Amino acid sequence: MNTPRTPRIAIIGAGPGGLTCARILQRHGITVTVHDREAGPDARNQGGTLDLHEDNGQIALREAGLLDEFFRLSRPEGQEMRRLNPNGTTLFHHMPEEGECFKPEIDRGDLRDLLLNSLQPGTVRWSHTLRSVDGPEAGPRRLSFADGTTVEADLVIGADGAWSRVRRAISPALPEYTGVSFLEGWFHDVETRHPEIAALVGQGGASAADGERGLFAQRNSGDHIRVYIIQRVPADWITANGLTIKDTGAIRAHLLEQYRDWSPALRRLITDNDGLYVDRPINALSVPHTWDHNPTVTLLGDAAHLMPPLGVGVNLAMLDAGELALAVVNSNSVDDAIRAYEKTMLPRSIEMQQALDHGAEDLLSTELPDFATQDAS
Repeated sequence: MNTPRTPRIAIIGAGPGGLTCARILQRHGITVTVHDREAGPDARNQGGTLDLHEDNGQIALREAGLLDEFFRLSRPEGQEMRRLNPNGTTLFHHMPEEGECFKPEIDRGDLRDLLLNSLQPGTVRWSHTLRSVDGPEAGPRRLSFADGTTVEADLVIGADGAWSRVRRAISPALPEYTGVSFLEGWFHDVETRHPEIAALVGQGGASAADGERGLFAQRNSGDHIRVYIIQRVPADWITANGLTIKDTGAIRAHLLEQYRDWSPALRRLITDNDGLYVDRPINALSVPHTWDHNPTVTLLGDAAHLMPPLGVGVNLAMLDAGELALAVVNSNSVDDAIRAYEKTMLPRSIEMQQALDHGAEDLLSTELPDFATQDAS
């Protein structure tokens, strides 16, 4: 980087976007620190499986020097996809061809470990919950954390997700509820304990919808399956029905009434899960979400363009991360780097936000996607 002084770079958020950005910066000899609110890399389950696309997520991993290792960890068989109607009839069934790697699956935890292990020791500072970003716009910026510590930075990168605190420094926007909610259920040791569900889902995913509600089941590694019960409901639907998230039996009874006309095989996805449900209301940022240029602060991923979960979120976050890192490498100043990055990122994210506006409704649609054949296999 052709600067008189290497900038102090602080990334907030140790998710795939933040870690990808840090990895690429370090590959080019640039020092960076990542701050994350979690107590450590094993503080919580990292969530389900991701499909990393050849035209965005994989581009970032190639720039990070991790693409070959990703392919060793990924599951190309996870590209299998089935669509059923509520009576259990298969409407289409996609089986990946030999060598097909357009969007292989990888567990979120495995991807995060891949990125974390590629960084220099001490890059991530855990238990660092950001409280505020202060200081003059021209820098240096002052980051204040919940533990009372402060850090100065010349470039602050918000990779801290839907409820980003970095976003507050440049935009008043907050996520809004889309009207669609997920209820997540976990299934363990599926080949032994849940063989019917394992057969229904296959090695990838299976979905069904009736216009008002849907189900999406997805194979994870380690003989696990996650199921997402998708409903058009108020965000507080659980409490509004006199329920609590820990009252599994009562929630099941409520859901079985809602899905009473669905096939017994699909209703098992509601009733046979191991453990508690997880409530996941789907939120999104306003469309389009933009902000005035700031010479020392920028955003990537969900912090910049939170959208419904339709297979683009992590891929765009990692593409953002790669482009931002390279802009820092190739620019003469932080200001120039942010301008170069946002010149590409903002139009791309606006286009995708507009394409996916109200996209949460598509999760309930009875229409088959464009790539699907009407012939059941």
